[in-house]
Amino acid sequence: MNNASLAQWLQRLESLHPQEIELGLERVGAVANTLQLLPVKQPVITVAGTNGKGSTVAVLEAVLSETGRVTGACTSPHLQRFNERIRIGGVEVEDAEIIRAFEQIEVARGSVSLTFFEFATLAALVVFRNLGVDVVILEVGLGGRLDAVNIVDASVAVITSIDLDHEAWLGTTREVIAREKAGIFRAGSPAIVADLNPPGSLLDCATETDALGYYIGQDFHVHETADSWRASLSHPDGTQRHIFALPWGALIVTNVVAALQALLLAGEKFTDQQVKAALTGIQLPGRRELRKLNGRDYLLDVAHNPAAVDKLLEYTRLNPCRGKTIALFSAMADKHIHAMIRACGGYFDAWFLADQPDNPRAAPAEAIADFLQGEGSPMINVSDDITQAFRQAQAVMSAGDRLVVFGSFYTVVNVMEILTRDNVA
Repeated sequence: MNNASLAQWLQRLESLHPQEIELGLERVGAVANTLQLLPVKQPVITVAGTNGKGSTVAVLEAVLSETGRVTGACTSPHLQRFNERIRIGGVEVEDAEIIRAFEQIEVARGSVSLTFFEFATLAALVVFRNLGVDVVILEVGLGGRLDAVNIVDASVAVITSIDLDHEAWLGTTREVIAREKAGIFRAGSPAIVADLNPPGSLLDCATETDALGYYIGQDFHVHETADSWRASLSHPDGTQRHIFALPWGALIVTNVVAALQALLLAGEKFTDQQVKAALTGIQLPGRRELRKLNGRDYLLDVAHNPAAVDKLLEYTRLNPCRGKTIALFSAMADKHIHAMIRACGGYFDAWFLADQPDNPRAAPAEAIADFLQGEGSPMINVSDDITQAFRQAQAVMSAGDRLVVFGSFYTVVNVMEILTRDNVA
């Protein structure tokens, strides 16, 4: 593909492999070895979990950048640009570097077929090697044990939470899913667990793999007050490091503290002031992202499972608006939609639902409306697509009202694009 653009490369990658997802390390590991990417020479922090991976990675990037360290972060999925998946020092890598990596992978893979995600993961590792970084941060895409990023041995592993999601791939109970996520643990290396109620199987996995388990509420702690929080972290020798009086923000504090604990165990040095500056500067698109336009609030969150919706609603209740709170919702058909709606517990004054005619995986809006009616929800509006649903919601909003957009990455991205156009117009 000489002189191909990034868009052309991405279009081709989507058709290279017969399946969108094929878990396993053999194929991607073989290509990584051909490229001489393994072992990764820098310290590696790998982050897995059902929810909170993106915010944990963002904290790791931000704090390390404050201390002068150059980070290489590989995350997924992207919201608007593929380049979001590969960042150096918190900045998206340019098209030319990604294309250069793709070209190297294409030569090295020979007849080996790779999925889109595997190609993206290898590209990140190639870019990190080509450009040089101090610390590598890898976000697991799906599960952990058989996810492409697990070809790399983690110096420190982090698991943010264990909840039901992607059951077709990972299992139907928290116990089984925990074992999949614990696949990132390595013998003799720290394994940080930020789930306040971890399944027993997760603790068993740490023991079985001889990983050094660090558990929130046991080895590291969050202490909350009405207007601030502080943390107690554990050094490898068992002594404590205290982080003092930081203000509440949009990020879930357990994820923030898990990131800080990971940095401490990775041997990174940081001051309280550097932590405060790092957290102040984090703006994570599509995660509790607040936009304001014409006196109205728009809260965008990619929450797409019941546990994530619980956290989103907890945040909105702690940060109420002056007027009505309205939902714009659309989700994939394989998600726990009924449980997500029940988690809202009658919180919203109105629901605006949308079909996604160009997305065959999306749940029909009418089916969601039927369930909401059965739950006794108030005003329900069904639209042909997300743009129409957004405009219908805007039509009933007054100054001081808030529209909460959630249910899937696809839903949030569509509304982000509309808001960006409206703000520019």
